[in-house]
Amino acid sequence: MKTHYLEITKTARYYVLGTPSKKIKNVWFLCHGYSQLAESFLTQFETLNDGENLLVAPEGLHRMYLDGMTGKVGASWMTKEDRNNDIVDYVQYLDSVYEEVMLDPVIQNVNINVLGFSQGTATVCRWMMMGKSTATRIFLWAGAVPDDLNFAQDVKKLNKMKPVILLGKQDEFITEDNLKKHLVFLEKVNMNYDLILYEGSHKIESSVLQELAELAY
Repeated sequence: MKTHYLEITKTARYYVLGTPSKKIKNVWFLCHGYSQLAESFLTQFETLNDGENLLVAPEGLHRMYLDGMTGKVGASWMTKEDRNNDIVDYVQYLDSVYEEVMLDPVIQNVNINVLGFSQGTATVCRWMMMGKSTATRIFLWAGAVPDDLNFAQDVKKLNKMKPVILLGKQDEFITEDNLKKHLVFLEKVNMNYDLILYEGSHKIESSVLQELAELAY
């Protein structure tokens, strides 16, 4: 049996909160976690919609029912199946979203912030290191930096974006032991970052968003 691959055109969607204008100081690209949808994920950042922030939420290219064969739907960025092609696909997709948003002529002299939540943290790390896009700052919330990147070649590129790692102390998916091992790994690959630990679980905490907004300037 031989595997064949075929490139196709696929319609993808993304959501925008805020209106492009000369008042915009920050553009945020927000990548959701596993089984979430971009629209509902974006609503969690409503407090940043103050006329100076433009919030953009791309959606993972894979959708599935979350309970059986009907009902609520979620999306993901990839699975272990044919993962390398899925990574290439979503990096190209995210570059396309970035290009379309940033080509707006009223978007000038802005900070570009990229945030990934849960599964979205690995997604944005791969995007920033493998794609054409860049950011002023990158925020990694409730997820891990993937170990399959070429850190020897590209970690300086990631460090220039001044990574911030955010973790809830009650996050049910991250044990203290796993955190310690991950921080040792980040030190080994020479990744520089700021670490924010807060009281909360595996979700976006509105109380933390204001701190992020201050770091974004």
